[in-house]
Amino acid sequence: MIFITRRERFNAAHRLFRPDFTQEQNLEVFGKCSNPNWHGHNYELFVTVKGEVNPETGFLINLKALSSLIREKIIEKIDHRNINLEVDFMHGKFASTETLCIAVWNELEAPIKNLGAEIHCVKIFESENNFVEYFG
Repeated sequence: MIFITRRERFNAAHRLFRPDFTQEQNLEVFGKCSNPNWHGHNYELFVTVKGEVNPETGFLINLKALSSLIREKIIEKIDHRNINLEVDFMHGKFASTETLCIAVWNELEAPIKNLGAEIHCVKIFESENNFVEYFG
């Protein structure tokens, strides 16, 4: 079993808030991240796939195809967008990085299988100090 990771980057805005909370409650729970005028991050997305090396090609997966898939399914939909309002695979979901990480996994799992690999991990850096990892 071999593991390969592809990194992509995107910029996006979001707001952490619960509509059933008052503005004061949102501020108490989510701090500055509940700013009604949004805030943004320069995200880094790492998608790790696993499987066996194909003896004919010498690699697990064509990384160009993996990059194209990630760009089509995720980056083109989220880059320079508002996660709460504009990202179809986040519609109706809480816009935390944890929830985003799970949503990215769900978007990529089947298409990666179609490329002959299995998704192992999705990691999203929200900042240089904070990241989330999801292993399904």
